Amino acid sequence: MDYGYLLAAFAALFAIVNPVGNISIFTTLTQGFSRQEKRHVASRAVITSAVALIVFGLIGRYIFMLFSITIPAFRIAGGLLLLRVAFSMLYGTTPGTKTTRIEEKESLEKEMVGVIPLGIPMLAGPGAISTVMLYISRGDTMEGAAVFGSVLIIMLITYLLFLNADAIFSRLGRVGSMAVSRIMGLILATVAVQFLINGIHDVALEWAAEMGGML
Repeated sequence: MDYGYLLAAFAALFAIVNPVGNISIFTTLTQGFSRQEKRHVASRAVITSAVALIVFGLIGRYIFMLFSITIPAFRIAGGLLLLRVAFSMLYGTTPGTKTTRIEEKESLEKEMVGVIPLGIPMLAGPGAISTVMLYISRGDTMEGAAVFGSVLIIMLITYLLFLNADAIFSRLGRVGSMAVSRIMGLILATVAVQFLINGIHDVALEWAAEMGGML
């Protein structure tokens, strides 16, 4: 087994998933949630992202082929989704916290924050998915299993960080939390735009290559 290969895979995934950087996003999206609700959101986020990365690592190539999906298209879709969430954060609302008359529906909406946007595409975004698919395709069976092990370790680290997110922001206060929410909304919007730029750039390159082959 090539341990340098595995270390590179772990480092690449950790950097792309960015559990430390996503702490502030988690805190902002779960403002007003109870401790138990935050625990549920954290659980759903890491489970969703881990399952998505493992599934795409195993059969992602066939899923993309079946639905004629490309990584650039996935980047663009993820960017549009993140942009919607970012606008909500910038204008003082957070997805999943809207008051409804039916308590069960409100609880479901709060838990869904862990699936979208935290699980996908924040943790298991186009970059993370394509990275897992790349390392799985290049390694042997043992190295592939180790890559999946890296995914699980990173998600465990993410879960622990999310559970302790409140301690990090506990001294900010209401005004500080609102300021962080706006700042993180701006950063998230920037990330979303970068997703869109990367996706459009890749599509343009593919079109240029196709046009060049026709000439």
